[in-house]
Amino acid sequence: MEADIFEYHKEEDTVDIKSFQEEKQKLIQPTALKDPKLAKLKEALVNWINSTLKPEHIVVQSLEEDLYDGLEMALTSPAQIRKLGLVLEELDQRLGLQDDSRIKWNVKLIHNKDLLATIHLLVAMVRSFQPDLDLPPNVNVEVIVMEVSKSGIKSDVQTEVLTDEREAGPESFMKSEREDPIEKLLKLEANKVNTVKKAIIYFVNQNMQTLGLQVADMDKQFADGVILLLLIGQLEGFFVPLCDFNLTPVNHSEMVHNVTLALDLLNDLGLKVSSVDPQDIVSQDVTATLKVLYALFKKHKGK
Repeated sequence: MEADIFEYHKEEDTVDIKSFQEEKQKLIQPTALKDPKLAKLKEALVNWINSTLKPEHIVVQSLEEDLYDGLEMALTSPAQIRKLGLVLEELDQRLGLQDDSRIKWNVKLIHNKDLLATIHLLVAMVRSFQPDLDLPPNVNVEVIVMEVSKSGIKSDVQTEVLTDEREAGPESFMKSEREDPIEKLLKLEANKVNTVKKAIIYFVNQNMQTLGLQVADMDKQFADGVILLLLIGQLEGFFVPLCDFNLTPVNHSEMVHNVTLALDLLNDLGLKVSSVDPQDIVSQDVTATLKVLYALFKKHKGK
């Protein structure tokens, strides 16, 4: 019996060593982790994940720490790996990456919280599922490539491409051609900008008459989110429960809560204002306020 056990462990250890010897491991240079371009790319990916998972009330803070287990935190490590394997197998098929040579991640790397592999995977997902999302172009990092063989350990320093010029190529040109109409408007003469502002204010006031409300100052009066929520409900034909927002907000956080709820409602209604941050509305940013009101104006002006 003892001999059988010895032989079992001996065989298992041999397999592990052989597997280890055949692997090449890439590690991001510690100095490269401080690269502003890399930090910007990580931030863009985290923001994309959080905006996508917002309806599920899931918040990701770290690419390595929050994704390695396939979002199955309660499972044991072997179960996490099996679940992650199924997820990646399906994902690779959807990404059209059946050729292993093109895949820069695997179950082991993701589960081991490998930042390089995790970023490669997320960038591929963005390109496939949301190609209009702006990612920082030409992000490269220096990596140490280590290879273990029977003769020893070899290491080399290489440059790894995380994003290339495609993020700033024809797609970006097309995006500039489809520039937001409000951003185009604000580049025009002041009198034309004021004309559009007056038209939108008139539209708002026409629809707020039944509530006995009038808007004169576009930026300040929408900053706390109250009139914006009431306007959305009026235009879309539903009542926003008073318990869901602060009717008389007294501080910054209550205003942000109101505006966030308003933007969530607009997104649910199919009015894409994802480029607008609640903080921008609260700080009375004219561009952000105009974008939101224009989205409502464009949809309802003919009704």
